[in-house]
Amino acid sequence: MAAMTRLFRSSSALFSIRRSLSSAAATEFKPQPSPPRVDPKARNVQWVFLGCPGVGKGTYASRLSVLLGVPHIATGDLVREELNSSGPMSKQLEEIVNQGKLVSDEIIINLLSKRLESGESKGESGFILDGFPRTVRQAEILNDVTDIDLVVNLKLPERVLIDKCLGRRICSQCGKNFNVATIDVKGENGNPDIYMDPLLPPPHCASKLITRSDDTESIVKQRLAVYTEKSQPVEDFYRHQGKLLEFVIPGGIPESLPKLLEALNLDENEEKQSATV
Repeated sequence: MAAMTRLFRSSSALFSIRRSLSSAAATEFKPQPSPPRVDPKARNVQWVFLGCPGVGKGTYASRLSVLLGVPHIATGDLVREELNSSGPMSKQLEEIVNQGKLVSDEIIINLLSKRLESGESKGESGFILDGFPRTVRQAEILNDVTDIDLVVNLKLPERVLIDKCLGRRICSQCGKNFNVATIDVKGENGNPDIYMDPLLPPPHCASKLITRSDDTESIVKQRLAVYTEKSQPVEDFYRHQGKLLEFVIPGGIPESLPKLLEALNLDENEEKQSATV
């Protein structure tokens, strides 16, 4: 836990962003007077990305982590890495997974603390957490050991989420994620149409694609129902703190990423230049 408490806190500009979100957190982002810009030299943001399975948390979090020069940390990846290692918790995790049980909050926090300590020793500061916390108890534990500046809650209609999950593919060799689904959903009840091109693999990965065993329609629907039930209290937890930004993804990455950066008051070109300094 020590590493989490020693992490740098974000600049005053980030706190200004956080406060500005409280009045608009429950709606899709729309252009409005912007909060103070994030100082591109303040690389130590401490952000969380939430959202249903398949919404694209990893995709957007990873791109922002590169842009801001902070690590992208997905707790699911931490569990998989520990399972594949000879670490002290690998056997315990293997038993839990084989029995179909949920990994305890204590183990997740332990793995997260271990990851942050490792990053701190390498000079990292700040982070973007992907998919954690998932319960109010996890949020409270995280709140006790570090200060989260901003929580970005990504949203998509359920039909789009199902199609995206069914289209997910992973390269068995390099581990990169792709999506073979073309999303073309007509908007209803005043909502806009949503179109997303597939995220196809390069030729050297095309023959090595595999599908996750749990990416079937029945399992995806079940995961979405469970997530929705558990996520609402977590969203409320951060909404009451004025830290929640809800962002409805309007389309594919080329259309959505610039709008997300605008919602976060970030300038892609300026951030890229600063990251190279």
